Amino acid sequence: MHAIVERMKNKDIRALARAITMAENDHPDKLEMLSDVFSLKKHARYVGITGSPGAGKSSLVNRMITHIRNEGKTVAIIAVDPTSPFSGGALLGDRVRMNEHFTDDGVYIRSMATRGSLGGLARATKDAVRICDAYGFDVVIVETVGVGQSELDIMKIVDTTALVLTPNSGDVLQIFKAGIMEIADLFVINKADLPGVGKLKALLKELVMMTATDIHETSIVKTITTENKGIDKLWDKIGEHHDFLYSTEEGRKRRKQQQELEVYELIREEIWRDVKSYMDDTQNDITINEDSDPYRQARDLYRKWKEEGGN
Repeated sequence: MHAIVERMKNKDIRALARAITMAENDHPDKLEMLSDVFSLKKHARYVGITGSPGAGKSSLVNRMITHIRNEGKTVAIIAVDPTSPFSGGALLGDRVRMNEHFTDDGVYIRSMATRGSLGGLARATKDAVRICDAYGFDVVIVETVGVGQSELDIMKIVDTTALVLTPNSGDVLQIFKAGIMEIADLFVINKADLPGVGKLKALLKELVMMTATDIHETSIVKTITTENKGIDKLWDKIGEHHDFLYSTEEGRKRRKQQQELEVYELIREEIWRDVKSYMDDTQNDITINEDSDPYRQARDLYRKWKEEGGN
């Protein structure tokens, strides 16, 4: 077993942080380490929190942490932060808002910066979730920065995705634009003390009716984080969805589909790593012509790689 994983088995928090860094940086030992990590899987509950900036996601997560800890469970938070286009650094506001939990040994907070790479981030985030599960956390929460393509990719890795909306914010238009209706397992109307809650809930009910099945219907929960209202109901609904995934045939099919997609993604990554290594080898004299047909170049390069480097 990989040395880092052995240290994680002994509850070495530094080993946990190091393992996530290895996954982020695509370390040469990453796949070996992650395979050992998977063998330690403890079946934590994976929860995704997404929504437009300003919807109050971090405050909601902060309240959820307190609720989960009051139940005696441990929790890890993976906060996916935007990267500054000027400095390249992440704007780690989520960690600041959760600072009251920093001294709690039962809470682990890790920020992951986008660094301009969406697909790679989704992969690294999934790896980080698995690592936190292997370490022994009961709940792993992934919080993302918005409702774009990166969120669609990242939310495929969790069991339950909660989409946080606020009244009169135009978020419903974002739902349609991003196609996030397809991945939302739960709608959270946050700041439910503001005007427009009834209108938003009625619209969401119409959307839910379009996607409901005989077995499962997307829930709608109202919360007011400033008053700590609705958090208990939200957690109950997350639990109900988790039970649906692990106790019904439809839920089993969803988990199987998710696993298949992950295997395909890993195969694509391995192929691309080999192709990139082949292209970077100066002995192969590979050049990309900016004026030539990119489709033909891609086809010819792939064929050449298979003939010379891919066997």
